[in-house]
Amino acid sequence: MNFTNLTEVATHFRNDLIGNQVKERDFILFFAHNGIGKTRLSMEFKELGKTANPPRDTLYFNAFTEDLFVWNNDLDNDINRELNLNTNSAFFNGLQELDMDTKIVAFFHNYADLDFDIDYEEGKVIFSRSIIVNGHETTVENIKISRGEENLFIWSFFLAICQLAIDEDESYDWVRYIYIDDPITSLDENNAIAVACDLANLLKTEDIKTKSVISTHHSLFFNVMFNEMGRRKKHIAYHLNSIDSDNYILTTTGDTPFFHHISTISELKKIIDSESSLYEYHFNALRSILEKTASFFGYEDIKECLTGFDGDTDQFNRALNLFSHGKYSLFSPEEMNEEYKTLFKKVFEAFTTKYKFNFPEILS
Repeated sequence: MNFTNLTEVATHFRNDLIGNQVKERDFILFFAHNGIGKTRLSMEFKELGKTANPPRDTLYFNAFTEDLFVWNNDLDNDINRELNLNTNSAFFNGLQELDMDTKIVAFFHNYADLDFDIDYEEGKVIFSRSIIVNGHETTVENIKISRGEENLFIWSFFLAICQLAIDEDESYDWVRYIYIDDPITSLDENNAIAVACDLANLLKTEDIKTKSVISTHHSLFFNVMFNEMGRRKKHIAYHLNSIDSDNYILTTTGDTPFFHHISTISELKKIIDSESSLYEYHFNALRSILEKTASFFGYEDIKECLTGFDGDTDQFNRALNLFSHGKYSLFSPEEMNEEYKTLFKKVFEAFTTKYKFNFPEILS
């Protein structure tokens, strides 16, 4: 499916969710690389909801939500470190009466062994941690938490609000859609999986009326969500690509598992087969594939992926190092010279001859 702007994509998502001339869905999951416009798309989706009655219908989580939490490190005294809430935002309205601390703890303690106290009047959160000193448990107050822990707290805060919306609490009875954009920034893989499982469990709540859209650039998170929500009937998964600002392509994944490296190999093959321009950054994409393959098979060196390569592997390694660490840009790419194009094609052919990949149709 082709679209000329993100408003059209957002409209298509809404048609999916209400079943307007298409099969009705309860849940949309899509993958898109950074820079495609995922955050802008989430805002387009939210803006379309302003024509509803009442004039809002979307509870959203994206970079704007994260910006409502700002860290104060008490640089003058280095004692009272706190996470400040932007209380000017309607996001925090009325939460004090909703026993939020208990609801947040139910999620946050799945990820971190931290305690916290929220002061809604002052708009701040104080964190503490229990540690063992000389065999005795003691509590360290006013601690600065890591960026990952901070993101997990904000995420748990949002999940607690989602829980209120799903439970049809009076304060959130206006929520028809939950739109979540890239919830796992700065998280390690264990927490990425944990967040995906918790989110899937929440969205699979029995008799849930709220519908959801989830976007991510994280292939592991996408796969876990895809598999967890696969047990739910009314869902659909997409890949979103863009060629330029006037050309967006939405492709359904069907039941095929998502593998980012297969997509990359497929695109490189398409470029070679069509004799389109090869740019220096394509060496970096090929190196990434070789590194993953070598890691999968336990090879000590990516050269072992190139058995059967009729050429100078030292020259190829020099090219990989040059274009991986050189001053090249994706946004002002330099085309390879003819010598490197020939080398790139020979290496790619040797690699794909050795490993029999199935090339999917990525763009259509």
